[in-house]
Amino acid sequence: MCSAARLLPRLPSPLQEVCDDRFDRRGLRLLLKRDDLIHPELIGNKWRKLAPNIEAAAGRPLLTFGGAYSNHLRATAAAGRLLGFPTVGVVRGQELADRPLNSSLARCVADGMRLCFVDRSTYRRKSEPGTLAAVLRSAGAEEAYVVPEGGSNAAAVHGCRALGAELRDHADVVAVACGTGGTLAGLAAGLRAEQHALGVPVLKGGFLEADTRSLQERAFGARTGSWSLDDRFHFGGYARTPPELEAFAQDFEERHGLPVERLYVAKLLYALTTLAAEGAFARGTTIAAVVTGRPFP
Repeated sequence: MCSAARLLPRLPSPLQEVCDDRFDRRGLRLLLKRDDLIHPELIGNKWRKLAPNIEAAAGRPLLTFGGAYSNHLRATAAAGRLLGFPTVGVVRGQELADRPLNSSLARCVADGMRLCFVDRSTYRRKSEPGTLAAVLRSAGAEEAYVVPEGGSNAAAVHGCRALGAELRDHADVVAVACGTGGTLAGLAAGLRAEQHALGVPVLKGGFLEADTRSLQERAFGARTGSWSLDDRFHFGGYARTPPELEAFAQDFEERHGLPVERLYVAKLLYALTTLAAEGAFARGTTIAAVVTGRPFP
């Protein structure tokens, strides 16, 4: 039995108030939704998105996709090790097959994940049925349960709806960093009608509005809840952490004693601090920032 419940997640995740003068002086209250504390290895939105897919896979091998530094691949590999099911990771970039594994991919392998490297053109077309079938054959995983890149599908969106439900009585605005839109899609559906979900994309391209709407349509039949995106804080794209962002993250860590994950959480907190300074939130607003992960060693 591969039920994710065997891993004893800490749910609901803790809610922590922080006193930060950049919010306090504008009459704003900042809460941190500590999804990074759900489980030591299946962290944050990775838990919420993977758990329903693990149940659906029912012990079959689980195949999924990601880049060379994908947190989703790491979480999937850890889940396979902890629950005893095989995992296959399809990695973007055929050229990486002949290079030493970076620390993230090496951790996946150590957790038992079998890696399959594909060229970037094939990777871009991975959602096409013919391309997907060819990838599965190449990986020797025709019988695998397939989870899309980032873990975002209808099952994952339903899993993330609980995040919104946990915050119904605690905040006016709930903000989350977004990669593929699945967490935002579920979060917004779980909130009350008068609450608003704000997504902060960590990739450039402006595609998440359509992707998030599509995920909600697949999960719920229509766009659901009040939500919006602010595309200004990707800092050049995924895994881009320029000095300005690094300095902000270090300062936040020193102020609040919280290790700040750089690829998602730092961009979220930077966005909220900037929006507060711009007067985007009315005085008296309570903002909850979802801490979806923590720095990997």
